[in-house]
Amino acid sequence: GAIESSHGHLKRAIADALLLRGTADFDDLAAYRGFIDEIVSRRNARIAKRIDHERATLQALPDRRTSDYEEVIVRVTSSGGFTLRKVFYTVPSRLIGHQLRVRLYDDRLDVFVGGTHLVILPRGRPYPNGKHDQVVDYRHVIHSLRRKPMALLNLVYRDRLFPRDAYRKTFDRLRERLPDKKACRLMVDLLALAHERGCEAELAGQLAADLDAGQLPDLGRLRAQFAPDPACMPQVVVQLAPLASYECLIGAGQIGDAARTRPTPSTPRDTN
Repeated sequence: GAIESSHGHLKRAIADALLLRGTADFDDLAAYRGFIDEIVSRRNARIAKRIDHERATLQALPDRRTSDYEEVIVRVTSSGGFTLRKVFYTVPSRLIGHQLRVRLYDDRLDVFVGGTHLVILPRGRPYPNGKHDQVVDYRHVIHSLRRKPMALLNLVYRDRLFPRDAYRKTFDRLRERLPDKKACRLMVDLLALAHERGCEAELAGQLAADLDAGQLPDLGRLRAQFAPDPACMPQVVVQLAPLASYECLIGAGQIGDAARTRPTPSTPRDTN
């Protein structure tokens, strides 16, 4: 009862602090955690002496941390992902058909194949009305989209596919000015460029500049800007020396060994 009562007081204190703050929106999870830590610290400051008194009698922590996760077995479907707790997660397409072992934490998912750790995914939550949500990484599905770019048009998780807002706005602009087939092809090529060249943030800045200028992105110019192209890397030719040339080294080694083992002439002693 003492624990439940204190928990209720803390919840009411958090609710009051949110009312005084005027909004329950935070920039990110770290900002929300800092807000909670500040409230808890103020409450604990009132009983600091009692806490210090009990801390002196606390025992050492266990050698190993307890299991604070739930383990679930899932199977990757042909859509390149799996659904867990009303949330669809994408994984690399090479895992289609595989059975995965997922450790479900409060804020993340650790994904394993057997005992091999593969990837860490941020945990998603379904909507309050029960609608499913998606956690999508465009790097996981870009190779499939390049084979079928028109799939982007009616993709269920399309809005979650774009890594930054500039990509989503670019696709809207492309659909306004180009046929759907060309718009999808160009957008998929832009996402592939961001993935293959590792320039997601830089490319987003360039796309935003093109949007402000009222022009469509030029794929050729962007590929040249974010060089080098992995397909156009120079061919390095290594000339291997013939094995026969090593024979002289072997001979030189034998001559050196013979010179070291050859007895040196003794110096005649003076008998006078």
